[in-house]
Amino acid sequence: MPRRPRLSRKARVAGAADVADLRLLARRRAPRMVFDYVDGAAEGEWSMARAVEAFDRVEFSPRVLRDVADAPTSVEILGRRIEMPVVLGPTGFTRMMHREGERAVARAAADSGVPYTLSTMGTTTARDVAAAAPGGWNWFQLYVVRDRARSLEMLSLAAGAGMDVLVVTVDVPVAGARLRDVRHGLTIPPSLRWRSALQALRHPAWWFDFLTSEPLRFATVDGAPGDLAGITNMMFDPSVTVADLEWIRSAWQGKLLVKGVQRVDDAKELAAVGVDGIVVSNHGGRQLDRSPTPLELLPSVVDAVGDRTEVFLDGGVRSGADVAAAVALGARACFVGRAYLYGLMAGGEPGVRRVLDLMRAELVRTLQLLGVGGVGGLSRDAVRIRM
Repeated sequence: MPRRPRLSRKARVAGAADVADLRLLARRRAPRMVFDYVDGAAEGEWSMARAVEAFDRVEFSPRVLRDVADAPTSVEILGRRIEMPVVLGPTGFTRMMHREGERAVARAAADSGVPYTLSTMGTTTARDVAAAAPGGWNWFQLYVVRDRARSLEMLSLAAGAGMDVLVVTVDVPVAGARLRDVRHGLTIPPSLRWRSALQALRHPAWWFDFLTSEPLRFATVDGAPGDLAGITNMMFDPSVTVADLEWIRSAWQGKLLVKGVQRVDDAKELAAVGVDGIVVSNHGGRQLDRSPTPLELLPSVVDAVGDRTEVFLDGGVRSGADVAAAVALGARACFVGRAYLYGLMAGGEPGVRRVLDLMRAELVRTLQLLGVGGVGGLSRDAVRIRM
């Protein structure tokens, strides 16, 4: 029999059936240390696994004989309408995954009508992200660093680039123990030592991009050390409290979200001080292992804060069906991180677009099969988490 022609990487990305397919393509393209930086988590990686597994235990309760000819996915968050309840969350070192990095992600998000959040640890400036996606809704994520003047400078640069939503991440007082990175001896930028030189032979496309693109650096926090734990422990301030939100508020005129909430009482305290949104998140399992599972915690947080603030979910989201489940349990939208990084590693901007296209198609199909005919029809009686 004649051999079937081998598909190009572009064709394989376009033909990916789900995020799991893109994860496999990413693993083949990127060196192991880079793939593991995205794919891994802290210590035994239980928190990450449980976040994904919680969605595996979701059971839908569909209605039948409902008109689902149309299934609109758009929602309003923070006073603005987006095309589906998805936010591309902040990720560090994004140009390590693909040479286009944050620019590619921002363009894909803008074209899909969803927000993109630039990280403090990003490798592209806020100004360059805004230039790459001038029509997008670009947000900025802040780690409060020891040098408050530097934090204020970050906020000024983000606001100057037109970013009007600030996501303050609060679950990183010190670095989590990400053992895959420790075992690889991962540095930023990756160093071409004997082990990585061998990986270069197996992943020539990634290394060609890495060696021929602009040097990988932190666009916002220049001068940081190369090792990941050193960056966190030198720069991030472990003394930050709720009181610090006051001076952040005074320096930021836009909306303010707090990301990393893992207790109901913390959520209530933040709602009481008037933040615009709370992101229930355990940092993708990359900080404290065995931390609460976001999807399981979500309904209690929603009940506790009521309509005083908007609640978002982050952690374990890999499909449009996951998004539907989280929204049914009370989330206004879901932050997505690893899923779009798999797409970026696999195929650059087209890979990120493929992730977003898949999520929207999965979301529409789930809504129709649930018999709700749109995101606005989702409610808790449509879903339960099996124990």
